[in-house]
Amino acid sequence: AVIAEKSRRNKNWKAIFIDFYADLGRYIQYYATLKKAWDDLEKYLLQRCPRMITSLKESVREEDLDAVEAQIGCKLPDDYRCSFRIHNGQKLVVPGLMGSMALSNHYRSEDLLDIDTAAGGFQQRLGLKQCLPLTFCIHTGLSQYMALESVEGRNSYEIFYQCPDQMARNPSAIDMFITGSSYLEWFTSYVNNVITGGYPIIRDQIFRYVHDKDCVATTGDITVSVSTSFLPELSSVHPPHYFFTYRIRIEMSKDALPEKACQLDSRYWRITNAKGDVDEVQGPGVVGEFPIISPGRVYEYTSCTTFATTSGYMEGYYTFHCLYYKDKFFNVTIPRFHMVCPTFKVSIARMETHHNECAMDEDEDSTDTDEYEDRRRILDIPPPSGRCPRQT
Repeated sequence: AVIAEKSRRNKNWKAIFIDFYADLGRYIQYYATLKKAWDDLEKYLLQRCPRMITSLKESVREEDLDAVEAQIGCKLPDDYRCSFRIHNGQKLVVPGLMGSMALSNHYRSEDLLDIDTAAGGFQQRLGLKQCLPLTFCIHTGLSQYMALESVEGRNSYEIFYQCPDQMARNPSAIDMFITGSSYLEWFTSYVNNVITGGYPIIRDQIFRYVHDKDCVATTGDITVSVSTSFLPELSSVHPPHYFFTYRIRIEMSKDALPEKACQLDSRYWRITNAKGDVDEVQGPGVVGEFPIISPGRVYEYTSCTTFATTSGYMEGYYTFHCLYYKDKFFNVTIPRFHMVCPTFKVSIARMETHHNECAMDEDEDSTDTDEYEDRRRILDIPPPSGRCPRQT
């Protein structure tokens, strides 16, 4: 290694460039972008999630990538190859680099697969033909796949979550929730969300909640803000069942007077689906709790809801009572927040074998699952994969 380093130092810049280009030249249009993304991500993780850094694997060689192509009989896209020349994914550990999600009895954390593990999961069966897994969650079995060829209605290099069609007779009928059009776009957009603080860091891991900056409401000294996330592993296109989780932050200004301390008594929700159908829900507390809010205090909780339409929104208010003036009650606004299912593609197998089927029924009511029993009822429904949600 010392001799190699001395040799490198003795080379002029032109010789070094020629060596570098001979090795990585085929990736000239991707390397700078991907190297910056990886460097930015590592720097951020070092400050916020240091233990995740240790799970990253060293780069692979060109011959390793060539061997995988020979093994699976498909070409890997150059942006994917380039990324793995920088880091060969990560070890199969928790938390996963590609984000986590947790509810009362459901946990997901996606690892970025190394090249050999990905090749071992390469699919040739109908419904997922020529698809390579990019991620894997050891708790749910969930993966994001990349299509290596344009077959079964997919575009080359499209990235998606698989979603089995529970109403089709054909087992190869697999719908798809699209998450990216190419590896470069998929990876760099995720990294950008992480390093700009778009995704919160909770318990030393990245949570894929999206916060709309307009989704904040202040009533007096109390501010309520909301972030949301779509859960593909608990959703399906057929039947239409779109599962969302939301994270609510309730905070009292640190400048508020001490006598403004109060306790949450109840909640009211107005839930509207894409067809304009409205469901109203009222109940005590939130997730079985009655939090006390005082100056500078923050209370956060997570709950979930489902829609039979591809989008919907929620809004409402909390009712509090003052701790110093027990007969004084007041309402605090919950801002309207929208939930939208990602783009999906319906299985070619469904379109070919069920072209005479009726349009999917979207008359199901949405459900506020803030209530503990309601939440348990919803979460106990096995996800489309047939795997039961895991208690965390």
